[in-house]
Amino acid sequence: MGIRERDRKVYRPLRRAGLEVIPDAVPDGTMPFVHGYGAEDVTGGFSHRYDTPRLVERLNEDWYDLAVSSGLLDRRREFLVQLPQGTRTHRAALRHLHSDSDTGPSVWTRVRLLERWDIMGRGAGSAFLGVGAGRPGFAMMALDSSVYVHGSTGETGVDVLAVAHPGRSGNILRHLEWITVHDSPYVNREFKARIAVWLAARARNAVDP
Repeated sequence: MGIRERDRKVYRPLRRAGLEVIPDAVPDGTMPFVHGYGAEDVTGGFSHRYDTPRLVERLNEDWYDLAVSSGLLDRRREFLVQLPQGTRTHRAALRHLHSDSDTGPSVWTRVRLLERWDIMGRGAGSAFLGVGAGRPGFAMMALDSSVYVHGSTGETGVDVLAVAHPGRSGNILRHLEWITVHDSPYVNREFKARIAVWLAARARNAVDP
């Protein structure tokens, strides 16, 4: 897949949602994946049922409040969003999550929040940040990795949470280490290698800052 195809199929829909993609600009040392956090790691968030009046508007308002208060956005309103490789949609990524280890893992992409945006409407409806308007599914990270924000669509409503300093969480680090040492037909080799490289670099930095 070429750059033009990814621009047409992925970047343009995101721009219509108010996210300008900044290619090849992910900071060095960004942790490749965040998972395994516990309730004690969650530092903020919100939930809304699907029958909430003005659902998309409420979700957008609360997402922005959380993004600002948690430090997700830098002074240029830039942050990272995790996107499936190629032109796979969020729905396709979910479908292959536990059934296709050959599918490339999601990757961080740097974006800038424009003045006019609609993360929970057009963004979720773009097929890359959810499965439809008001049905988000995304992972976001501050450029300095100081906060991770995750949005998910459940059976009865939408949940969005923030985890501060995920790279310091014992729960998350143990989960990442588990991924690297356990063989599973559902875990992509490239994904495991990427995590192992990050963990090794983190260990070296801890010894020799």
